[in-house]
Amino acid sequence: MPEISGRSFSYLDDPAVPTFDDSRALFVFDAICVLCSGRASWIMRYDRKALVNFTPAQEKLGRALYAHYGIEMGESYLLIADGCAYTASRGYIELCRALGGWWNIFRIAAIIPERLRDWVYRLIARNRYRWFGKTDYCRLLTPEQRRRLL
Repeated sequence: MPEISGRSFSYLDDPAVPTFDDSRALFVFDAICVLCSGRASWIMRYDRKALVNFTPAQEKLGRALYAHYGIEMGESYLLIADGCAYTASRGYIELCRALGGWWNIFRIAAIIPERLRDWVYRLIARNRYRWFGKTDYCRLLTPEQRRRLL
C-alpha cells in the first residue's frame, strides 16, 4: 500500500474531487479515531511552518480522495504530496520529507523492509478503535488546529 497514485495529480481530472490547495502536502485522517486525530493534532503542533494541510476523511474532500484512489477509510490515512498519493508506512516517510528539517531523521525507517513496516501498520490500523477508542468528530483538535482543516 505504499504509493497508490498511478500518475501525479490524477485527482485534478476527477470532477468528484473538490479543488484544494495542493501546493502543500495534504494529510487526510479519520476524525473519529482517537489515534488518528491525536496523530493529526501532534503533527499540527510541531508543523510550525504550516507545511501540511489537513482534512478529515469524513468531509467531502476526504471522501472524494478516498473514492478516487479506491481506499476504504478503515484501511489507512492518505497523504497527498507533490501530486502523489501515499498510505501506510511510506506515507509517513513522505510526510517527514515534506516537513523537512529535523523530521528527516525519521526517514531512516525506510531501511526497514516495507513489507514489515506495512504489516505493523496494518495490525495497528485494524485494531485502532479497539486499542485507542473513538471520539467525537475532531474532538482532539484545538480551535486553532480546526482552522487548519480544509
